[in-house]
Formats: sequence, structure tokens, C-alpha cells
Amino acid sequence: MKQKLFPKVERNLSVFGENLKAARLRRRLSMEQVAERSGISRTTLGAVEKGSPSVSIGTFMQVLFVLGLDEDILKMAADDTFGRKMQDADLLSGKRAPRRKTRG
Repeated sequence: MKQKLFPKVERNLSVFGENLKAARLRRRLSMEQVAERSGISRTTLGAVEKGSPSVSIGTFMQVLFVLGLDEDILKMAADDTFGRKMQDADLLSGKRAPRRKTRG
């Protein structure tokens, strides 16, 4: 059964694929070159550049590596502003710290 993606997720994948294609073109690399260096077929690279959800994250990472962009993915969720605000709000909720065990 094919997974149904949220429309925004589909758009983001499409933009991601377009960005990879633009990066390839800026480097003046052909699809054949990037596919061969990534160890994938030209057809699979086409799916990557379209942001196909059926392509594994590992394949996306291989292409990022070939383009010299693999460490960019490490920036994702590194500055989780919303998550940190939620965490801080929970800390300020007035919860007591657990009681310390007394020796005796």
C-alpha cells in the first residue's frame, strides 16, 4: 500500500529535488556523471531530482555526498526553536523535582 503524504511534505520533497538538480547544474555535472558517482541509475537520479518519496534517504544522501552537500543535512533540526520553547515551557510548569532519597 502506497503511503499518502501530506501536500506540504510533497511540495517540500519537490523543492528538495529541484535544489539538488540546481546544485548539479551549477557544478556543470551531467546526470550520467552524478548517477555513476552515486552508484545509482540515471532513472533513479531523475526520481531524486523530482523529489520522489519512493527514493530512500540513503540514495538522497549519496547524491548529496557526490555534490559535496552531505553535511548540510546535519543542519536539519539542529536549531529546533519550537521544540526548545516547548521544553522550556515544561520546565516552567511548576513541577517539583523528584524527592531525594535520604540515608538512614
